[in-house]
Amino acid sequence: MATTILVFDSGLGGLTVFREVVKARPDAHYVYVADDAFFPYNGRAEAELVARVGALMGELIETHRPDLIVIACNTASTLVLPHLRTRFSVPFVGTVPAIKPACAGSRTKRVSVLGTEATVGREYTHALIREFANGSDVKLVGSAKLAGFAEAELYGAPVADDLIAQEIAPCFVDAGGRRTDTVVLACTHYPLLLYRLERLAPWPVTFVDPAPAIARRAADLSGPKAGDAPGSPARIVFTSSRSPSAALGAALARFGLGG
Repeated sequence: MATTILVFDSGLGGLTVFREVVKARPDAHYVYVADDAFFPYNGRAEAELVARVGALMGELIETHRPDLIVIACNTASTLVLPHLRTRFSVPFVGTVPAIKPACAGSRTKRVSVLGTEATVGREYTHALIREFANGSDVKLVGSAKLAGFAEAELYGAPVADDLIAQEIAPCFVDAGGRRTDTVVLACTHYPLLLYRLERLAPWPVTFVDPAPAIARRAADLSGPKAGDAPGSPARIVFTSSRSPSAALGAALARFGLGG
């Protein structure tokens, strides 16, 4: 029987992680769950999020019986993951800001972490910086709008360039003879906009996407492959029970997802 992997996010940002996990384990059966009824997680009270995700995860495990769950959301991972691992026996793979590899690879030692306001404000993120800055100056940049912009893009309503440029502008620091050369994408929604981020950046930088590393970890935990043949068709579940629009359906199909 094929391994069942459930990929969970507050919305559609986790598709960037889903895509890489499927590459690593094409033989698995996939269920993608978007908690769009509660989107966005940024700005929600911590106790409210812990209760919401814990209860929802119990229902999803009961319904889909996954062998592995990937929490493809930085906000949920940095806050809720310890509670989930205590409560459920299913193995979880989380998503955390890729600060360690970013700082290790920076040549100018000037790194920015671009995430939601909740993620960049969380102690977990600050602890990663203290442990792995590796002599780098790390700037935290919280965006209230960028995840929503990424969702709009998938729904066929892309926002104007200048609105995206305003959100990423604080990431770019040119001071003391050193420019930012690395930007950590600390929200899984942001790689959905990668081609636009690269085009709108005031100078070239390396944008660090944690999805490939998450996929490797998921592959390690999900046991031996059943072969390279694709598993059964992946499906997507919206907690709002919405039916995808034509534009969204076409976008989801590019990720190999159907209803």
